[in-house]
Amino acid sequence: MATTIAGEIRETTTWSIVLSVLMMLSGVLAIVVPPVAGVTVTLMFGWLMIFAGMLHLGFAWSGDRPWSVIGEIVISVLYGAIGLYVIARPAAGLASLTIAVAGYLIAKGILEAVMAVKVRPLPGSGWLLFDGVMMVAIAAMIVASWPASAAWAIGVLVGVALFSSGLTRLMLFAAVRRVLA
Repeated sequence: MATTIAGEIRETTTWSIVLSVLMMLSGVLAIVVPPVAGVTVTLMFGWLMIFAGMLHLGFAWSGDRPWSVIGEIVISVLYGAIGLYVIARPAAGLASLTIAVAGYLIAKGILEAVMAVKVRPLPGSGWLLFDGVMMVAIAAMIVASWPASAAWAIGVLVGVALFSSGLTRLMLFAAVRRVLA
């Protein structure tokens, strides 16, 4: 029985390592060709908005009051319209998404800096401050070069995230295999 479990774990980790390498290659590709990655993410976002609109429309019929039904229908139409707009005009959608990501990074950076100050005597709080400053600096670079940054920002960020996640998975599953050996 133990050899069966070990064999299954070895097979699972092999496929996980293959997936990790593919994620890393996808990340490198996104970093090398960021406009393509950015437009791809934008189109996926558009389709997700349309799907969310359909879910809100389906949810509308479960409302017990007329205003809740109408509200869900309005939200459904709004999501669907934004999704269709983003799909019909991916360049404009990418520019908007880039500004939204910059806003998110600014908010995240400020919140992390505030947290770093709040937990200042604790070990590692300096890393929170460092991360907060880095987030604001990245957002400043994106905003300072906007709308030109729309061509690279989302693609590079997605590429780095894919590469980082792939590398993390690779290291994790390689460690699991070493434990089995």
